[in-house]
Amino acid sequence: GVDPSSERLQLLEPFHAWDGKDFVKLPVLIKVRGKCTTDHISPAGPWLKFRGHLEKFSDNMFMGAVNAFTGESGRGRNIVTGDVDVAISSVARDYKSRGLRWVVVGDYNYGEGSSREHAAMSPRLLGGAAVIARGFARIHESNLKKHGMLPLTFTDPSDYELVREDDRISLLDLRELAPKRSVMCMLHHSNGSVEELKLNHSFGVAQIDWFKAGSALNLFHDRSETEVP
Repeated sequence: GVDPSSERLQLLEPFHAWDGKDFVKLPVLIKVRGKCTTDHISPAGPWLKFRGHLEKFSDNMFMGAVNAFTGESGRGRNIVTGDVDVAISSVARDYKSRGLRWVVVGDYNYGEGSSREHAAMSPRLLGGAAVIARGFARIHESNLKKHGMLPLTFTDPSDYELVREDDRISLLDLRELAPKRSVMCMLHHSNGSVEELKLNHSFGVAQIDWFKAGSALNLFHDRSETEVP
């Protein structure tokens, strides 16, 4: 067994399955500007000693990512409490403690670099629902899908500019999620105005099942339990 007080190893609980509801008015955890590699999302170095303990490892989440609103790396604003200059992982944990899922907004080629799976697992663990980017690196995009998140792209890359720091984002009609069918997105600005965007995705039929099950692993786990020898 694994010692529950271990700082190095942690047994992973399965991620929850999708509840069948749309994502409504989720806060933007961070809008990243420019290059955002898997190492920006999930830095290695001294953190590698925790790589078997996802909860601890996730304290480094987005430490290297440049906040589009401040130009600073790894820090941002908690739009619920109003606190500024907070470590992004702390903001994520606060939202999660309030039962709030959240969204990341990314630039071009989001998640390039190594295929580090923690860069998808940490956001999922801390309450991430979707990453909306101008474009994805392919391996990271598929890792996000594998762990039950929605990687979505702006149909018009300039729509990236419309996202404000204190926006709430809704992703609608998710029950109708299907290959090549765009996702409806509403940006709710704090002044009460709303903008409607269309987002694209590259989900295949089988991958949509990963999202619904909460992760690809959940699906394989469920299947192995229901298969009759």
